[in-house]
Amino acid sequence: MKYEELAKDILAHVGGKENVRSLAHCITRLRFKLVDESKADTEYLKKREGIVTVIQSGGQYQVVIGNHVPDVYAAVNAVGGLNGGGEVAAEDEGPKGSIFNQFIDMISKIFQPILGPLAATGMLKGVAAFLVAAGMSTTDGAYVLIQAAGDGFFNFLPIFLAYTASKHFKMNSFTAMAVAAAMVYPGMVNPAGVDPLYTLFAGSIFESPIFMTFLGLPVIMMSYASSVVPILLAVFLGSKVENVLKKVIPDVVKLFMVPFTTLLIVVPLTILFVGPLSTWAATLLGAGVSFVYNLSPIVAGAVLGGGWQVFVMFGLHWGLVPIAINNLATQGYDQLLATVLGVSFAQTGAVLAILLKTKEAKVKQLSIPAFISGLFGVTEPAIYGITLPMKRPFQLSCIAGAISGIVAGVFQLTSYRMGGLGVFAFPSYLDANGTMSFNFWASIIVCAVGLVAGFLLVFFSKIPVLYGETETATTATNTTTLSTNSVVVEAMKKDLSAAAEKDLVASPMIGEMVVLSDVPDEAFATGALGKGIAIRPTVGEVYAPANATVTLLFPTQHAIGLTTENGTEILIHVGMDTVQLEGKGFTSHVQQGDKVVAGQLLLEFDIDFIQKAGYEIITPIIVTNSNDYLDVITTKEATLTDGDYLLTVIA
Repeated sequence: MKYEELAKDILAHVGGKENVRSLAHCITRLRFKLVDESKADTEYLKKREGIVTVIQSGGQYQVVIGNHVPDVYAAVNAVGGLNGGGEVAAEDEGPKGSIFNQFIDMISKIFQPILGPLAATGMLKGVAAFLVAAGMSTTDGAYVLIQAAGDGFFNFLPIFLAYTASKHFKMNSFTAMAVAAAMVYPGMVNPAGVDPLYTLFAGSIFESPIFMTFLGLPVIMMSYASSVVPILLAVFLGSKVENVLKKVIPDVVKLFMVPFTTLLIVVPLTILFVGPLSTWAATLLGAGVSFVYNLSPIVAGAVLGGGWQVFVMFGLHWGLVPIAINNLATQGYDQLLATVLGVSFAQTGAVLAILLKTKEAKVKQLSIPAFISGLFGVTEPAIYGITLPMKRPFQLSCIAGAISGIVAGVFQLTSYRMGGLGVFAFPSYLDANGTMSFNFWASIIVCAVGLVAGFLLVFFSKIPVLYGETETATTATNTTTLSTNSVVVEAMKKDLSAAAEKDLVASPMIGEMVVLSDVPDEAFATGALGKGIAIRPTVGEVYAPANATVTLLFPTQHAIGLTTENGTEILIHVGMDTVQLEGKGFTSHVQQGDKVVAGQLLLEFDIDFIQKAGYEIITPIIVTNSNDYLDVITTKEATLTDGDYLLTVIA
């Protein structure tokens, strides 16, 4: 192994393997998170051949290597037996953004591994509903098997989420799944035809029949099928309990006593407390919404339509379902849940807009099945896979849902039976005698309003970058997509081409010039990585500064390495520590190995997003093989535009 000795030396002088909490790398440096940075021999590492310098910043111990960092990273992982995946472990990241944003990020990461099956099973549920609508009996074998293939995943969703959540919260995966299995165990649902032992809070809105007790404590039984938040809370609690037990239980019996004791503690706590809190919160919500509907159907429609998706995420909608069922049983109709008929269509319209506008191949792939299943009322793939991680589209879909709810309130939309979801809900809005009165057509209007509102609100907003992967790479001969202003682009390309012929390097972006010594990063500021200049960009676009080959494109797309036709190696590093964004806010238009022409669009980045995330946008442009030349002379201009003279390399 070429870098084995260097890797061993680095590992030994950062305090050994046991002092390494996590290891990642960016385009120039190894990024350690150490248990105790005082154990690292910084002075030795700074002087060690093969290491440019060492920087301690932002809770990271950064060993600057240069262009060979991927090879050194692989060697350190190999000789140390580290579990290096190129990412900092989630438990070591500090909180980012508001509590709400942290919650959304957590939900997104937990759902990420199951998005494919989630979308597939949602489509299967739609196929099953279509078969019934076409006249097939629900006892037919074809329906039963297809429905089981689709609905089984959703029914036991807490078990799947327990597995992915255990990775996030660092709990034994199978113990977490055992907790979830207990939650969806058939015996934990209110038994039919059995008289309760007694009724808790009889006569109040929190009235709950009690069928069993645990050590004298009442067990409020409810269904956790398809729920999300309860199992996340349970796994979070379980991870804390398990961590304590690992410290106090002797090693000789840990294998079985840790999961035994964890389950013995966590399952009762979950059923006794998480369940009741969810039930009572849902009941309180249901009573409140019923009160508002009696005052104003329009206001209730806005509240329910706008908040329904959030209510479902937290399981609060269960407080409204019994009210609707009771209304159907006693009155023969229900108007409460009719206000949320258009919500799934609002979400589906939002996904359709994303499908048409996004440049990310992976988002397009996820959007197609999410759109299809959304038409059938199964919006989990759309919410957890696309709009919720993007945040803004989810918020806009809630606004669209509120709009559809208002229209439903205006029409005082009424359902006459419990029915299907999505397009299969329409038969529920036929009159009691089955005729197509105005109420039926109003249901279609409400859904159309939700679909159109969701589509337009998202289509005319900026689609956030989710994975940072463009649908197709721009080829070296593509000269038509550099800017919306073709005149400026053509002039810019002429300047850039001329610069390349004169062995000059042009500015790859628009912005203000910053001398390299003012860059807030020691490795760049000292010239340790090479001579060059920096730009504080005002437009989030990076163009090729010369005819060149893309020799390095970091997976997070925040940095790109080029080798010009004359052999000059150029590194363009957008922002400081932006590797931590994991590609969010960046879009690449080229791939490693591509040959590019002067003036070709290489990268796009969201300046506002990067700055709001707390990162500096100063972009160093470095000649990494400066030692091969006599000098690198830089511009003195204060402001720069694409194509302006930037630097000259003197051989």
